[in-house]
Amino acid sequence: MKYKIDIRPRAYKDLKKIDRHHAQHIIEKIAMLENDLAGNIKRLSESEFEYRLRVGDFCILFDIESDVISIRRIKNRREAYR
Repeated sequence: MKYKIDIRPRAYKDLKKIDRHHAQHIIEKIAMLENDLAGNIKRLSESEFEYRLRVGDFCILFDIESDVISIRRIKNRREAYR
C-alpha cells in the first residue's frame, strides 16, 4: 500500500536537534515507510502514539490514519516513552 507522509512540526524540531549523520539515516527510513510498513515497527499499547519505528538509538513515533502516516515525534530510545 502507498502511504503519504505527514511530518508534524514537533517532529521537525526533534529532527533538528539530532546530529546530521543520524538525521540523514532517519530521513531515509521515513522515506521507506511511504511504500510499505517495513522495518523494526511495533504497535504500541497504552501510549499516545500508535506505532514506533526504531532506527538505531532513535524511535520514530507515528500514527496511521487511512493512507496517511503522521510522524509525531522523533526521540532517543531512552526518552521516547516518558
